[in-house]
Amino acid sequence: MSTRILVVYYSATGNTAKLASALADGAREAEADVRVRTVPETAPPGAVASNPRWQAWVDAGPHHEIATLEDLEWADGFAAGSPTRFGGPAAQLKSFLDSTGGLWAKGKLVNKVATSFTTASTAHGGLEATLLATNNIFYHWGAIVLPLGYTDPRLLESGNPYGGSFVSRKSAEPDDLALDALRLQGRRLATVSRYIADGLFKDGRGEP
Repeated sequence: MSTRILVVYYSATGNTAKLASALADGAREAEADVRVRTVPETAPPGAVASNPRWQAWVDAGPHHEIATLEDLEWADGFAAGSPTRFGGPAAQLKSFLDSTGGLWAKGKLVNKVATSFTTASTAHGGLEATLLATNNIFYHWGAIVLPLGYTDPRLLESGNPYGGSFVSRKSAEPDDLALDALRLQGRRLATVSRYIADGLFKDGRGEP
């Protein structure tokens, strides 16, 4: 059976969605079965309207199906993506993650492989803090937190070992360097998830 990867993201203007798609492409290259899901927009209409790109993105949606807890239970590996909001994930994504208490209480999230990615508009706008804050949730799940690391020479240029990221200066869309890093992250997520799902926890050396 194929390794099952779930990518859940929140995107206000489309940049994080592009990273999510690149990560999903990388996982598919590693022969994973991939679901890409988004979360509901909950910002007040006035806030959305204050940014033409945000309004255009909302008007063009829905861009993917809405994530469910069933999607998460289905997955062997999980990637969560959000623009940074004051050094943490956006409330829209956090709301979905906060809804996982029932799965957590039943032990359904233990030993899933989990990773994160993000975007920001400034170089020091909270990229690493957002990734680390998102990963904190995975620790509570009992998941196996997967960093991007410097696992490929190309990642020395993208510069973020915690997870894929992109700095959108002057509303720029993700460049090839960032998208390549996300594809590498997706391949790594699928590969490690397959190893965990098919090897370590099914041969007597770990918990099923």
